[in-house]
Amino acid sequence: MNEKIRAREVRLIGPDGTQLGILSLNEALRKAQEMQLDLVEVSSASHPPVCRLMNYGKFKYEQAKKAKDSRKKQSGDVKEIKITRAHIAEHDLQVKVNHLIRFLEHGDKARLIVEFRGREQLYLNKGFEILNKLAERLSSISTVERKPTLEGRRIIMVLSPKRAKGEQSGKDKVENLQNSSQEV
Repeated sequence: MNEKIRAREVRLIGPDGTQLGILSLNEALRKAQEMQLDLVEVSSASHPPVCRLMNYGKFKYEQAKKAKDSRKKQSGDVKEIKITRAHIAEHDLQVKVNHLIRFLEHGDKARLIVEFRGREQLYLNKGFEILNKLAERLSSISTVERKPTLEGRRIIMVLSPKRAKGEQSGKDKVENLQNSSQEV
């Protein structure tokens, strides 16, 4: 940037993207000072190196802002909910549903795991029923990203939050889910 550029000649690009030609480094620096901009080396691999006239502080700010926005748009963490027994009480299942609602509303994915011990493996269908029931209850705010699959002594399913415009608000979804779970 500016005086740190070591080339004798540079290919200069204006602030609007137009090519101003090949100039000596001193001429390019003078033009940058006249326009109250910085001379930034864009590509040092070419001969002569390509430099651009820009407001470097504003450029860095916009880059940081874009990076922050892209991090926001990325899907959140994968939260994990374990159901340690295939025989789970309805109230305990509702507690798990409330945790899942909170995770999905926050924008995180949820991995649901039903674990089996010893002779419980005779009742694998019960584990699949539990996960399918959870997926059905949460269908208004989530989609099944990975269907329930048996991996060793556990069944795993992954839910991801729905992202659709014009849907009901988060509070309405939670109320509908709580009302539907009371009906079941």
